[in-house]
Amino acid sequence: MKADVTRWLADAGLGNLPIEALVDGFARRLNELGVPLARMFVGTSTLHPLVRVRSLIWERDQGLNTRFEFRQSDIDAPMLRQSPFASMLQRSVAERRNIFTSPAPRDELPVFAELRAAGMTEWYGWVFPFGPLVPKAGDPLDAERRGELWLVCSLATDAPAGFTDSQMALVRDLLPVFALAAKATTLRTIGEGLLGAYLGRDPASRVLAGTVERGQVQGVEAVLLFTDLRGFTALADTMPGQELITLLDDCFDGMVRPVVAHGGEILKFLGDGLLAIFRVEGRSRAEVCGKALDAACETLAAMAALEARRAGRSLPTPALDVALHVGHVHYGNVGADDRLDFTVIGPAVNEASRIERLCDSLGRNLLMSQAFARAADTSRHRLVSLGYHRLRGVREDTELFGLVS
Repeated sequence: MKADVTRWLADAGLGNLPIEALVDGFARRLNELGVPLARMFVGTSTLHPLVRVRSLIWERDQGLNTRFEFRQSDIDAPMLRQSPFASMLQRSVAERRNIFTSPAPRDELPVFAELRAAGMTEWYGWVFPFGPLVPKAGDPLDAERRGELWLVCSLATDAPAGFTDSQMALVRDLLPVFALAAKATTLRTIGEGLLGAYLGRDPASRVLAGTVERGQVQGVEAVLLFTDLRGFTALADTMPGQELITLLDDCFDGMVRPVVAHGGEILKFLGDGLLAIFRVEGRSRAEVCGKALDAACETLAAMAALEARRAGRSLPTPALDVALHVGHVHYGNVGADDRLDFTVIGPAVNEASRIERLCDSLGRNLLMSQAFARAADTSRHRLVSLGYHRLRGVREDTELFGLVS
């Protein structure tokens, strides 16, 4: 009964049922109610800095068998521009019907030609804005503002007569409830993506789990990776703003990808550098140190490649300095009542920063602490002692290490 499906949708929305399970469950229930649904498409915009649109397709014989993810740079992709929803979003059209029993028009959209060839007889599409939809001329799929978030949905049937009036009445009653349930789980997914992009995966999961009280920290042992672009401040004084941002983004790409690939977590961007950690918990110190060392070496290699590319265009590139240290840190919420930061604090963090500052004077782009060298016993053959040096604020001189030439 319709009331049972409505109740199921309400429970699914309240329980943040994953969008895949929500679409599959709703499509099957429509068929059980007598709606001859052969194919269902659902797409949502996002606020993720990399992903613009996510979509999936359900088919009666195969279930959920197709997923798409379009990046922000894919806005001009033919599949997006030629979608029937592009014009609907641009013109603020909430509903569209397409019948395939009549001859195909010469300018039929590719998706309609595909459905016609697959034996579909009718297609219905709906747009559900999550708030006021304010389309921009020439950019119908722009989802940069929260007020422009939307869900689009289409149902297709292969029934000879298409959808009957009574079937469409039932669908029109249930689809807004489906959209509301989808909004609940979609907004949570969007929130998780945003928090992950700006805080990092682990801090994001902790915040969503309720670790939000100021001073709520835990002690962890970790390898700290600290980076800084040497001479970036002087370079910034000579470059136009947009060129500077593009350069900084390219540099951060080279720093972040290796760290994440080797299991590290980016905790903070520090102007022209970053702080990352590789937590030791559950693994040996030597293994974690090895991964951090690999990440540091790959980061320097990425910067060297960037420098070579830019040199070919006579563009300057700053050098990158990296420090590796291992120690016990406090990890969690620090800040004011209404503005918190998820970070690490402790003497080990300060020491990593001060080790990095010696890279220039020692003529090295990578320095490692004595504690790191001791912990990295399986990587010790890759390291060479650079002697003892004084770190500001540290009472005793400490031995520093570099890479074997």
